[in-house]
Amino acid sequence: MVTVEPETFLEYIIIEYRWLLVITILMPLSFLWKVWSTARNFVVFKLNSAPKAHERKVREVQKQVKDWLSGDRSTRLCTARPTWQTMSFREGIYKKMFTKIQINLVDVLEVDTKNMTVRCEPLVTMGQLSQTLNGLGLALAVVPELDGLTVGGLVMGTGVETSSHIYGLFQHICLQYELVLADGSVVTCSKDENPDLFYAVPWSYGTLGFLTSVVIKVVPAKKYVRLEYHPYTNLSDLSKRFKEESMKKDAHRFVEALLYSKDSGVVMVGDMVDEVGSDGKLNPIGIWYAEWFFKQVEKHLNKYRRGSNNTIVEYIPLRDYYHRHTKSFFWELQDIIPFGNNVLFRYLFGWLMPPEVSLLKLTQPKAVKKLYNKSHVIQDMLVPIDTLEEAINVFHQEFEVYPIWLCPFKVFNNPGQLKIHSGESQMFVDIGVYGVPKAKTFETEPSTRRIEQFVTKKQGFQMLYADTYTTLEEFRKMFDHTLYDKLRNSLPYCKEAFPEIYGKVNRHVRE
Repeated sequence: MVTVEPETFLEYIIIEYRWLLVITILMPLSFLWKVWSTARNFVVFKLNSAPKAHERKVREVQKQVKDWLSGDRSTRLCTARPTWQTMSFREGIYKKMFTKIQINLVDVLEVDTKNMTVRCEPLVTMGQLSQTLNGLGLALAVVPELDGLTVGGLVMGTGVETSSHIYGLFQHICLQYELVLADGSVVTCSKDENPDLFYAVPWSYGTLGFLTSVVIKVVPAKKYVRLEYHPYTNLSDLSKRFKEESMKKDAHRFVEALLYSKDSGVVMVGDMVDEVGSDGKLNPIGIWYAEWFFKQVEKHLNKYRRGSNNTIVEYIPLRDYYHRHTKSFFWELQDIIPFGNNVLFRYLFGWLMPPEVSLLKLTQPKAVKKLYNKSHVIQDMLVPIDTLEEAINVFHQEFEVYPIWLCPFKVFNNPGQLKIHSGESQMFVDIGVYGVPKAKTFETEPSTRRIEQFVTKKQGFQMLYADTYTTLEEFRKMFDHTLYDKLRNSLPYCKEAFPEIYGKVNRHVRE
């Protein structure tokens, strides 16, 4: 077992009694922040003041960039948003050396019910956006599940959700981007206007310009999700069912799976409905005293192991379903508050959950960061769905972390960094691994490197919110830089203002 000694007595207290800090300080502060931000966002949207303010805020971004241009340009540019405010656990050390551009763009600008789109600023969160749209009977076609994920992060990085086997990644439901470029100009791009820039922006991690607004596709929403649970105790059978549900023509609207061991897990399929049917019960998983979702799913698996073969059906309120993994941050919160799913704790403190990720990161001492780097895995690897069973065996050998999240998604044959080699689209699966590895041979960098090599060999991709240890050559093999390089070379001052993607995401280069 890996241990790291605290450097001060305060660090010792924070490490040994972190749950106490979280419950007494971070959870109340998080609750107050949510109340204030919800009220503020509601008022701004109802008063329709955001569109006029947007133009002013964009001009402020332009001014900062032009001030940099008129100076000696001895540093590069980045957003001023501190690393602790992001959802990524990667540390943006480059921010200490770059010129920071203040970008206060946090509002939903417009909902167009005629064209079925929403226009919003990059710091709008999924929780904020789903709440706004839900009141209008609408939803994003793809809603990444954690409340705190931002539109900008999902555009410049990527996002996936259980409807992605139909609609693709988050980038595939985005219709238009507005950016401030390195020369201080404002441009809009879509598949018809500045298409090269439009297709190069996703996965570019802020290395082409500053995102200032996005137009996103929305769809009609219904009140509930009718969710079926299908437990398995055989990996081959589970993989077969998962692939069938993901790829059939009349696929369910939502498909995901949770693995609780190498050979057991639950495939879940769901559809939007307006009423609770007689074939299942209502399960409001978003209510404050509800069990963590992954624990509820595990109970269905345990019943199956005891001999119950009945198909389990539940009806979950739509927004509860979208954010089903938020309350427990998938299953990461159990390492911080081990008794967080206890029934007494849920009834007494569940209404304060979850604490803000930003506050957890802000109060994380160096010793905990070192411990996470040495004995914790947070990775999403994206591989062709046909390689799922082989991939699970490799992940088990290198990491042995459970639960594992499986989410199918479609990659379209568009220009950009994600290349498929035939047809209009190809089905992939996101393998999400979050937790403490139990594999006896686990070592952070060597194990991750072997996984990266496996993913590259299978012509897959690695989500870049977490650490990557690839060499530059390997990174460029994994991601097609043809269009990206073209834009970097043609946009004025771009290469002078921004580093390459690799320089922002590779663990060793950014250190």
